[in-house]
Amino acid sequence: MRWIRLAAGAVVLTFAVAYLVHVLDAAAAGALADLVTAMVAAPAGLAVALGCYAAAFWLRSWAWRATLPGLSLGQSWAALHVSLLGNHVLPMRLGEALRVTSVLRRTRLRTAPVVASAVTLRAADLLAVALLAVLAVPGLAPRLVGPWWWVPAGLAAAAVAVGLGWSSRLRGSGAALRLPSPPVALVVVLSWGLESAVIFQIAAAAGHPLTAAEAVAVTAVTIIAQAVALTPGGIGSYEAAATAAMVAIGVPAAPAFAIALTTHAVKTGYSLVVGSVATVAPAPGYWGRWRLPRQLPARPAPAPVPDGAPVVAFMPVHNEESTVGAVVAGLHEQSLDRPLVVLVVDDGSTDSSAARAAAAGAVVIRQPHNLGLGAAVRRGLAEAVAYQPAAVLYLDADGEYAPADAAAVLAPVLSGEADYVVGSRFAGRIGRMLPHRRFGNRVLTLWVRWLTRRRDLTDGQSGYRAFGPGAAAHAEVVHDYNYAQVLTLDLLAKGYRYAEVPIRYSFRDAGRSFVTLGRYLRRVVPAVHRELNAELRQSAQRGTRNVDDELLGASQAERGLLGEPAATVSRLGSYE
Repeated sequence: MRWIRLAAGAVVLTFAVAYLVHVLDAAAAGALADLVTAMVAAPAGLAVALGCYAAAFWLRSWAWRATLPGLSLGQSWAALHVSLLGNHVLPMRLGEALRVTSVLRRTRLRTAPVVASAVTLRAADLLAVALLAVLAVPGLAPRLVGPWWWVPAGLAAAAVAVGLGWSSRLRGSGAALRLPSPPVALVVVLSWGLESAVIFQIAAAAGHPLTAAEAVAVTAVTIIAQAVALTPGGIGSYEAAATAAMVAIGVPAAPAFAIALTTHAVKTGYSLVVGSVATVAPAPGYWGRWRLPRQLPARPAPAPVPDGAPVVAFMPVHNEESTVGAVVAGLHEQSLDRPLVVLVVDDGSTDSSAARAAAAGAVVIRQPHNLGLGAAVRRGLAEAVAYQPAAVLYLDADGEYAPADAAAVLAPVLSGEADYVVGSRFAGRIGRMLPHRRFGNRVLTLWVRWLTRRRDLTDGQSGYRAFGPGAAAHAEVVHDYNYAQVLTLDLLAKGYRYAEVPIRYSFRDAGRSFVTLGRYLRRVVPAVHRELNAELRQSAQRGTRNVDDELLGASQAERGLLGEPAATVSRLGSYE
């Protein structure tokens, strides 16, 4: 199918170019140069025309918002411009799918009403331009396609009927959708009139002015031709259709081609600039959020903690036999004013780590095999919550973090000042850290600070953390490789109060870290993006599941455009 589409596009482009070569001569280059010179000398007219073009999209945005309850004007505007951008860089009018996927990615609306409203309004667009092509300049259609002009008109009418019928079936499935009202229909027609201002102004600059009706008719003809465009942006077919329409009106071929080519270039430039902006604004962008929103939920109310509730400390372990016993014993030596339970999550160790942890007084929880640090943290949090704790403490078992700092890390949680506490190495004292790791930690911390919008965040990768009961119960780790950034983003996004305390740190004397820069970035960056967009993704999935696939006729390619959550990565190596 891919080769068939490419071949079809090549055939259309060949015929379009052949037509232009047939009707043009060397005067075309001169006409184009003169037109560009005239526009540069008097840019105000083009600026006004582009303003009208932008206003046309605002009217269409309003029409979609009026048709689809719950769609904001900003996201309607963004979806239309993302679609416009896609149609100018993708073949086969694939940008049309992007107007739907933009709304589904960026809002909580269900799939059925979004698809139905998009189909309804595109059918209304096609009907509007067909009427404008026929009524604005009577007799233009027969001059362009001969006595058989009624064949494409009939095909357009059939396409409109099919589109409206399909959208009515979607409405029958329970989709919240309004039929276009007379004001909406009028706005759609007016938008195409405003869009014709571009070719109207460029034709005037070329010295071959069109009447307003002629500009509307030429624009309508090119839009109809674009409905079946196979090349990106309709390159070739646009110029052929516009040139033919203007020649039929009486414009000489060479300046007609110059006007068509310049108009297409101006619209393409607009689509590239404004469409690119629309992929990121308004938030969330087409590719989702890249930072936490400025407004976060209110802090969840803390649950009452019984007087005898313990502190539960947990640590993931994979082949740490030389250090885990000392860390467990060091925790038991601390005075925390509450009972202490130490859990060790043995993540598929092949040495004596589990035995040494148990001998030091830890409760050992075994993973079925080496699942990864993130999976071990997820398991540790779940096991800790089962003890109904006053607080949960996490620290690495590699000896880099001092058990003597446990009381300091727990203090803001136990006093109720914070729900989630990170022990900061950079706010405390670092005995030893390899230079490249210090640099990497600094860079990643700056990234997490930007993600969270928190200037008080000084250590984004610390292996010493404390959680209140609610934060521990609601914390989610979305991938198995690591936990540091996604856990912070998850808890802040849920409104839990954050704090840092200074701690001591010294680089490990035995074993080796599982972290390598390339693998870390490949795993962590996509996971952070999934975490930032978890709510929107879940909403989109719920909407998609509520739609009957047969009714929508959804293809696998369309599903790919909607974006599916990446599967969690398991067994990503040890963290020795």
